Amino acid sequence: MISISNQYCIQKVVSVCAFVILAFICQQGQAQKTLTGEAQINIWLKQMTLDEKVAMCHAQSKFTSKGVPRLGIPEVTMSDGPHGVRAEVNWDNWSAAGWTNDSCTAFPALTCLAATFNPQMSLLYGQAIGEEARYRNKDVLLGPGVNIYRTPLNGRNFEYMGEDPYLSSIMVVPYIKGVQQNAVAACVKHYAFNNQELWRSSVDVSASDRAMFEIYLPAFKAAVMEGKAWSIMGSYNKFRGEHCCHNDLLLNKILKDEWKFDGVVISDWGGVHNTTQAINNGLDIEMGTGTDGFGKGAKNAYDFYYLANAYKTALRNGEASMTVLNDKVSRILRMILRTSMSKNRPFGSLVSEAHSTAARKVAEEGIVLLKNQDNFLPLNLKEVKTIAVIGENATRSLTIGGGSSGLKVKYEVSPLQGLLDKVGNSVNINYQMGYASGASDYNKEEASSYDADSLMREAVTIASKADVVIYVGGLNKNHLQDSEDGDRAGLNLPFGQDKLLTEILKVNKKVAIVLISGNAVAMPWVNDVPAILQSWYLGSEAGNAIASVLLGEVNPSGKLPFTFPVQLSDNGAHSFGAISYPGIDKKQEYKEDILVGYRWHDTKKIEPLFAFGHGLSYTNFLYKNLQLSRVVNGVVTATFTITNTGKVYGGEVAQLYVHKKNSSIIRAEKELKGFQKVFLNPGESKSVSIQLKNNAFQYYDETKKDWATEKGEYEIQVGGSSRTIRLNGKVIL
Repeated sequence: MISISNQYCIQKVVSVCAFVILAFICQQGQAQKTLTGEAQINIWLKQMTLDEKVAMCHAQSKFTSKGVPRLGIPEVTMSDGPHGVRAEVNWDNWSAAGWTNDSCTAFPALTCLAATFNPQMSLLYGQAIGEEARYRNKDVLLGPGVNIYRTPLNGRNFEYMGEDPYLSSIMVVPYIKGVQQNAVAACVKHYAFNNQELWRSSVDVSASDRAMFEIYLPAFKAAVMEGKAWSIMGSYNKFRGEHCCHNDLLLNKILKDEWKFDGVVISDWGGVHNTTQAINNGLDIEMGTGTDGFGKGAKNAYDFYYLANAYKTALRNGEASMTVLNDKVSRILRMILRTSMSKNRPFGSLVSEAHSTAARKVAEEGIVLLKNQDNFLPLNLKEVKTIAVIGENATRSLTIGGGSSGLKVKYEVSPLQGLLDKVGNSVNINYQMGYASGASDYNKEEASSYDADSLMREAVTIASKADVVIYVGGLNKNHLQDSEDGDRAGLNLPFGQDKLLTEILKVNKKVAIVLISGNAVAMPWVNDVPAILQSWYLGSEAGNAIASVLLGEVNPSGKLPFTFPVQLSDNGAHSFGAISYPGIDKKQEYKEDILVGYRWHDTKKIEPLFAFGHGLSYTNFLYKNLQLSRVVNGVVTATFTITNTGKVYGGEVAQLYVHKKNSSIIRAEKELKGFQKVFLNPGESKSVSIQLKNNAFQYYDETKKDWATEKGEYEIQVGGSSRTIRLNGKVIL
């Protein structure tokens, strides 16, 4: 029998021991919290089972991959971008989840962001969309996209940043930094050569090393090495025989070995086709579309992904390396520590006034004034009593559709509404659709009223009675237009718009055309209209931005991020026939090589409809006094002055191009190697300095498999577009 005193002593000892054990556990927990990220990753790797590791390498739902709950490791939650945070879908199918708190701000499409030529706008954009993704508790935002604009038929061009690798490289970096300030990983896509939607999952692209390193990879390289992107998405297509989601050259040799990428490679949804290649060729997380897992039976469940059960079998049979698996898991854990487990993670915000302001600023700076004969714009409301607004895009929602970039928005101001709000009762505005993109877009009971002939007659009637016509047309997010999973059938405007415009111009020559598109279009009526605005897909603030430019509240300062060809055959990709686009038997050769966009037009002396970098203003700018510094360690500084010689405040994008004289190799006539956007009051002058580092003069030497610089004379050209060069100088390397 134990005495009371002995019982007390035993209890005391037990209590002390428990306290010591508890203190030790707390101390260990505190130590774990203060570990460096890499040390913490190593601890987790030792604690995780093989099943837990493999489970992190593939999807568990449409937009999540697994964590390890027993170790406190959260799952990874992703969302489509890059123009807004996508509405929630069901766990295991693509139907809308029906939430009431998942509406977002729609930001302008990335073609518009590129058209601003303003890295500050890119940072603002990234910060705002990152805050919305963070508020919605997303760890990965699937964007931005930086595939090169190779053909104006690519249905997904509107999601990208144009045809020039330098412009895309400069603009992508601030976007990434802005997003990741919110502890949300930017996922740069689609790596690489995803330059068409036709046959996107099967086309096999062949391109030279020069084209790869000089044209198609620089923006991805900048995203990784300068933007420090935490994730990157593989593309659907093949490159040199291997699908890009498990392409050894692109993912292992270039991305991870050469560029030292320490983030996560995520597959495009359904972009994986082989377990062995997925294991060994650089993929980290396999996401997919063709599951409908728990709804359609085990044969399609997530455990049957290429990086799921088949991966575990390979590991247990010794056919796959644990070192490779640990590398994949380490990358995923590193991204989790940077995002959902970041101790400095902010709260984010959704559809705020600041986000609306950001969306409007980007939209206003990105709108491009293509033509303005006799200063037709801005409209003088003192001289205008009646305005006819014609075109389906004046009222159509352009944030819906287009594939994965479609959004559920809190609000969207249409072009018509934007005009009505700003004009008020001072001007009589009459609206007619003029054309319809298809009865399928409308209620069946209304479809009979959308007859093409009657719509045209009504539009022509109101045009004949108006002082001014504002035509709001272009493309939309329908399939086979500006939309995922399909390319355009041709360069002309769809739905009979060219004919409609011809008829309108017969009764009224005072027509301002507002083109809404993410692609170039043919303009058989270009010489007959006084004013043309290229206004992209501008998101929630579209109508306000367009109205501000039309009425002169904002002076347009956007510049084209890609060339408008007169006809499709003028485009380099289309000049070589089907082997170059769209391919023959799903084999495709990039025959134009490095001569993409303006490089092709300028080198081959083909006159564009509108040149790369083109964009007019309501004021005028004078360039003068180009000074080039001596070459020191391969660096040259170009300094010049820009003066606003007009009567209104405005912005100009000074563009610097490099031309190699008497080159011994094939080179483009000129290449953009610097730009700077300046804003000036009337009569104001500013000195602009643009530094050219050694890489501005380099080309990729395929024989040496490295970058090289030709010695000799280089011409430095400065101007307002690739075709309006105002200043010239030369340097000798």
